[in-house]
Amino acid sequence: MLYFVLKYLHVIGASVLLGTGAGIAFFMLLAHRTGNTATIAAVARIVVIADFLFTATAVVAQPITGVALAWQAGYPLSEGWIVLSIALYIVTGVFWLPVVWMQMKMRDLASEAAKAGAPLPAQYVRLFWLWFAFGFPAFAAVLGIFWLMIARPAIDW
Repeated sequence: MLYFVLKYLHVIGASVLLGTGAGIAFFMLLAHRTGNTATIAAVARIVVIADFLFTATAVVAQPITGVALAWQAGYPLSEGWIVLSIALYIVTGVFWLPVVWMQMKMRDLASEAAKAGAPLPAQYVRLFWLWFAFGFPAFAAVLGIFWLMIARPAIDW
């Protein structure tokens, strides 16, 4: 029974990472495309909350449930697909942590512009495109982890 509880929690956590990542990117992109500083500020505020509430929770839970699940299933952490999953998880984190900071900074810049009735500053635009670029490797890594969890291919090092 413990195995199935751990597996359920691990799959839910992975789904949250994939779903919030895709959802946050979608809403931030659509808000940005409006060019409306108030809309961008409001959406960015919600996105930052969602990232801390959902994504950060899943980020903490995934290694805990993953290690416990591997232990329960009898997989050594040195198993090739697990090692590659961990590496991709680290890649995701390397891109996600700066993205969180960028989202908070973009939120602040858009809020200031909205309050002043001014256009978005150049710093916001630079951050947006950097945020956009960082999303691709992070999202690809999460998709790779999903595939590895499902396929569990034999990978010899």
